[in-house]
Amino acid sequence: MLTVMSSDDDILEQLTTAIVVLDCELGIRYLNQAAEALFEVSRVRVIGEPSQRLFCDPATPATALSDALASGQAFTKRGATLRTPLGAELIVDYAVSVMLERNVEGLLIEVTPLDRLARINRDDHHASVQETTRKLVRGLAHEIKNPLGGIRGAAQLLERELESERLRDYTQIIIEEADRLRNLVDRMFGPSQLPKIAPVNLHQVLERVLQLVEAENPGRIRIERDYDVSLPEVEADLEQLIQAVLNIVRNAQQALGGAAEPCIQLRTRVIRQFTIGSTRHRMVVCIDITDNGSGIPPEIADRIYYPMISGRADGSGLGLSITQSIITQHHGLIECESRPGETTFTIYLPLEQPNARK
Repeated sequence: MLTVMSSDDDILEQLTTAIVVLDCELGIRYLNQAAEALFEVSRVRVIGEPSQRLFCDPATPATALSDALASGQAFTKRGATLRTPLGAELIVDYAVSVMLERNVEGLLIEVTPLDRLARINRDDHHASVQETTRKLVRGLAHEIKNPLGGIRGAAQLLERELESERLRDYTQIIIEEADRLRNLVDRMFGPSQLPKIAPVNLHQVLERVLQLVEAENPGRIRIERDYDVSLPEVEADLEQLIQAVLNIVRNAQQALGGAAEPCIQLRTRVIRQFTIGSTRHRMVVCIDITDNGSGIPPEIADRIYYPMISGRADGSGLGLSITQSIITQHHGLIECESRPGETTFTIYLPLEQPNARK
């Protein structure tokens, strides 16, 4: 079997494009980290296997690869749908070219997932919207807190002048409500402190959240765990991550009110060569939180991270906004897919924080 030279390995491993190399018999001889992440498979498991073991393009003739190898003619497919070993479908562009190494031919396939480009654009849009919302909230908070301070101060002065205990009760209500509104405005900003970065076991975070949820509704919701036991620790703020995950799980818990068999599933995985915003990370951890509740109303699906947006009449609309602020401070990403009967929130966190103190 052919081998790719170590210097080539080093170059290909640095690429964000998925690279697959086939030998002259169309067996898999190499794939880089980006390809492992894209196809969700370890290279150890597929080296030496037929190319169909890694991916299949139903719209392309089965002989396309062998024809390219025989003729030496490269070809490119745009917007192709590939099926992965796990049965997932990927929309990609891919280019097949013939490579010659020591007079032995093989094929090099470059695969560019279109959903990754879409994600970058979507993340940039979300970041822009979030920054605009933050500026709006900051300006609104300033306009609200100033008169609230005046109302509270006036109520305190009035309280000192009143002799009737009953009337002082009314001024106390004014003071308490002014404080409540001020706290509400403060909460709209999310965490008031920067994350205290330290190594964190994410399974410890998830188990702590499940303890809190179970204490509130013992035995009512079935919990399913699908943990990757090899998950490494991440650099993060333990308390803030607990708060972020707890907000999502509580939302899931409240969405399960009408479910016949309420269930929440927690899943953890490691993903290599993953892009968050415009930054390519060597390795990120992924947390999926799935419930079988009623789903998110379509009319608010694009606005669930905005402050004061809630699908429940009694909801504050701050939980997901705070969660997104926490994940953003950790240079991570949160996504959601929802339909009736299945809602999944996915959190992506880089293993290492760029500004973490060593």
